[in-house]
Amino acid sequence: MIYMKKMSLFIVIGIVSSFLGCSKSEEKSGDKEATGKAPVLTLLDSASYDFGTVNEGAIVEHDFKFKNNGEYPLILNNITSSCGCTTPEWPKEPIGPNETSSIKVRFDTKNKSGPQVKTITVYANTEPAYSELRLRGIVNAVPKPEVKN
Repeated sequence: MIYMKKMSLFIVIGIVSSFLGCSKSEEKSGDKEATGKAPVLTLLDSASYDFGTVNEGAIVEHDFKFKNNGEYPLILNNITSSCGCTTPEWPKEPIGPNETSSIKVRFDTKNKSGPQVKTITVYANTEPAYSELRLRGIVNAVPKPEVKN
């Protein structure tokens, strides 16, 4: 009788373990499906824009065009830049699947000279959660007028 109770207990434990094991594998496969459907920010051009050579004081602007190649709406949560001289503008509303939009970046070259590389970090509901854009070029120094006393 004790042998039968132990055997029944092992059978119940085996069934519960099998059930929990199936449940976990189903969750993992479900996670993969969800990841495959996540929003995907796909740049239509390059992630780097070379503005060439400009004179100090110029305002450089560039639109980084992108498309949501995912199955769910793309939400740009925040965009930061490596310098206060670079300001991004982005759509605040969700970008639907297969829709396109753009991120406008302005770089004020005032008091900047020489080679420049500015990094813009885009935070979104994508995997990975952020991506980077870059502005690069050369700013020619403009001679300052002499101050006479």
